Amino acid sequence: MTQDNFHITHLDNQGQAQMVDVSDKSSTVRQAVATARVRMRQETFVAIQAGNAPKGDVLGTARLAGIMAAKQTASLIPLCHPLPLQKIEVQVTPDPLLPGYQLYATVKTKAETGVEMEALTAVSVAALTLYDMAKALEKSIQIESIHLVSKTGGKSGDYTSQI
Repeated sequence: MTQDNFHITHLDNQGQAQMVDVSDKSSTVRQAVATARVRMRQETFVAIQAGNAPKGDVLGTARLAGIMAAKQTASLIPLCHPLPLQKIEVQVTPDPLLPGYQLYATVKTKAETGVEMEALTAVSVAALTLYDMAKALEKSIQIESIHLVSKTGGKSGDYTSQI
């Protein structure tokens, strides 16, 4: 137990990292939403919106990369469980006030553990892909504020970010 009375589930008795045993947990519907912001110069934003990026479809490629990344989360994050994902949605929304894009990923499953990491991975890789697709236009693009917006289901209950 830690001083906050939380049991550290990812460490064994010798302090070694371990995957948590979720075999006793009930399979329930769980959903997570994560977000990221990608900020750029106005000229870069205008070029992407007009479809004038040298590498092609910046937004569609970023969206697809986010979907694909969510499905690979257990391969990327060492202690994540591979999960059957029933829904992955990645939205890339223009925000002229940044200027740039707001990214949202919604991931849903019916499983013994949650999909927060899958949603966070989806928006992270979508943001990185947006950068990769647009870096010929601007190398100073900034990826900001990647965080969990909300999650539902599971033993710990629902969560909504106050950010």
